[in-house]
Amino acid sequence: MKDLIYKIVEGYVPSLDEMEKILSLDEEDAEVLFKAADEVKKKYFGNEIHIRGIIEFSSYCRADCYYCGLRCSNRNLPRYRMDKDEIVECAKEAVDAGYRSLVLQSGEDLYYTKEILGEIVERIKDYSDVAITLSIGERSYKEYEYLKEKGADRFLMKHETADESLYNSLHPHSNFKNRIDCLKNLKMLGYQLGSGFMIGLPGQTIRTIAEDIMLLKELDVDMAGIGPFIPHKDTPLGTYDAGSAFLTVKAVALTRILLKRPHLPATTALGVLNTKYKDKVFFAGANVIMQKVEPYKYRRLYEIYPKEFKFEKSIREERLDLENYLLSLGLEISDSRGDALII
Repeated sequence: MKDLIYKIVEGYVPSLDEMEKILSLDEEDAEVLFKAADEVKKKYFGNEIHIRGIIEFSSYCRADCYYCGLRCSNRNLPRYRMDKDEIVECAKEAVDAGYRSLVLQSGEDLYYTKEILGEIVERIKDYSDVAITLSIGERSYKEYEYLKEKGADRFLMKHETADESLYNSLHPHSNFKNRIDCLKNLKMLGYQLGSGFMIGLPGQTIRTIAEDIMLLKELDVDMAGIGPFIPHKDTPLGTYDAGSAFLTVKAVALTRILLKRPHLPATTALGVLNTKYKDKVFFAGANVIMQKVEPYKYRRLYEIYPKEFKFEKSIREERLDLENYLLSLGLEISDSRGDALII
């Protein structure tokens, strides 16, 4: 297995069967995989971690995904929308606190037209050359094109699962083909593309996870978010078990040795589920971490899955806490925008 892992490091493309075997490694044997992934990460990114601020600006969503607390059928969740000035001022505060990369994320909320979003992007760009990632779901080619022209640099939209029938069963508002078409359109338009998937979705297999990683390769992603499924009580999947944190880290590591260049975050969901593996993933291929920066009154309402909130602090204070946490692990803090790596 060690020989196979290092063949992949050297450029060998494994079969799905071989990927399944790697994803099935036990705790002891997986250390070889984690070590190899850490070596690949350091080769391309050094020991630096990119900290990205995320502004979750609306919890309204037209989608009805069976696993997500924001789903339109969830009547128990109070909804909010940040106005243009709030979003821009929040972004400015984050830039002043040291952020070089911001993610503007929402539910699929069509209240925010391309013109509204375009104005927000332009105003932030006028203030700073911060990298802006949009994460707003499925839109038309023309809308994506308009937002790219207004200055958006990146787009994040997870494919969630490479199993087409499973995807379609969990997304009554959409279908797998449309999702992939959107991702390909974004790539065609020149966005730095982010996708990703969940570990532990009911109905998922180890084979599916191998296919997920190969789909990331096919899409030629610049970033990939891989996190565990966490059940939300107000969804149809609320009674199912959470995904495995250990399997999540193995999937991140395998993605790193196979794809090499994408930015791979330690996802928030992983930290919610298991603190041990939240630390471990930085030494198994991950080189990015996201930090919420919207006001706390909104954070509590952006509930994709249940989570706890600690004492309220300023954006600057929270960033310093996060930097100190990363430094305590022996990692370094990147001061770059973290643009797509071309190799």
